[in-house]
Amino acid sequence: MNTNTKRFAESRLDPEVAVVDEICAAGEPWTKLVTEGQVFRIVDLEGNQAVDTLFFNASHAFERYSATDTIRRQKRLYLTTGSKLYSNFGNVMLTIVADTCGRHDTLGGACAAESNTVRYALEKFPMHSCRDNFLHALTHEPVCEHLGINKRDLPSNINFFMNVPVSEEGSLEFVDGVSAPGKYVEMKAEMDVVVLISNCPQLNNPCNAYNPTPIRLLIWDDPDDMTFD
Repeated sequence: MNTNTKRFAESRLDPEVAVVDEICAAGEPWTKLVTEGQVFRIVDLEGNQAVDTLFFNASHAFERYSATDTIRRQKRLYLTTGSKLYSNFGNVMLTIVADTCGRHDTLGGACAAESNTVRYALEKFPMHSCRDNFLHALTHEPVCEHLGINKRDLPSNINFFMNVPVSEEGSLEFVDGVSAPGKYVEMKAEMDVVVLISNCPQLNNPCNAYNPTPIRLLIWDDPDDMTFD
């Protein structure tokens, strides 16, 4: 299985004509509908920030991003330019069309109160986590209300910008990221999707350099109608 391929590609899209341009604060959730043909960009503003991300079919929430299908169909653990994000129904949900980081994790999952306790210490249980963010968004964000899903419907997520090497023994290692200020990943939606993000609040491992920071989220309409630099 190919684990190390890096494919850097810059975007020509102009932020000035984006239809959505928002900042998600450090450690907070963010949700949005991205329709088929639109392009969605996540920007690591200060570098080394892990961005836990889920995608759901906006019309049929039982179809959602599948790490298993994405890895198996492409025989690759890490995502980069050209990677397709598959659903549990075997359909392509999004395609990565630009990437200046070059490596995004599919295995590390989301931090939770329980995992923080097991990995680190009992007193870490009350700490804010990505799973908390996901659950908050599902119950409080209008774009999620119609999905009709709950905590049992949360699949394994993508960790954009996060570096989780797999050792020769098959274990996962949480290490310093390979991103930097201003690095971004950009995806074209192949169906209408609801994006659910936790801008990771983790303070116990190097995925955020022990200092969670904001991210920028942009969406453009159909590229054929866009203005380029």
